[in-house]
Amino acid sequence: MGPFFSLLGQGVVYTLMAAACLAGILLSALGFSGTWMVVATAAFAAWFEGPEFPHVGTVIAFAVVAAVVEGVEWMASVWGVSRRGGSRAAGFAAMGGGLLGTLLGQMILPIPLLGGLLGMLAGSFGLAYAVEWRRLRRHGRAASIATGVLVARLLVIVIKATVTLGLSLTLFAGIVFG
Repeated sequence: MGPFFSLLGQGVVYTLMAAACLAGILLSALGFSGTWMVVATAAFAAWFEGPEFPHVGTVIAFAVVAAVVEGVEWMASVWGVSRRGGSRAAGFAAMGGGLLGTLLGQMILPIPLLGGLLGMLAGSFGLAYAVEWRRLRRHGRAASIATGVLVARLLVIVIKATVTLGLSLTLFAGIVFG
């Protein structure tokens, strides 16, 4: 094959990598784990690019960042509840409600990804509210605590999307300029 076909093949690979990173950013903006798509793209790029950027160390660093973001996400519900004076049980209920809500939301509202996001938010709020209402028997206080869960979840979505965008830009800047 001539240089044109080699260049064309390389362009297709870079386009697919960019599409994977964009999908990761979109998934993160909708509350899913899009950072791992960027990690996988970086791993593929390390294999495709050879000894140049990104290195195995880059892939490991990206994976550590993705793991930290996932840990922050799991703890967001507990933080949102405790910040408003809620119980630890409500924090864990919010985490479980988010997972259950994601699954049910996607079934009830079959709009790709959006149903899961809305379900996650509703499930987190609903179970945190239920636990706190049962504990306090006060609607306003339980709703305030459950609202803390929503605020924390939405902040985490912004953080995840920003981190995923940053990892994507780092990857492509390193490939283009490195």
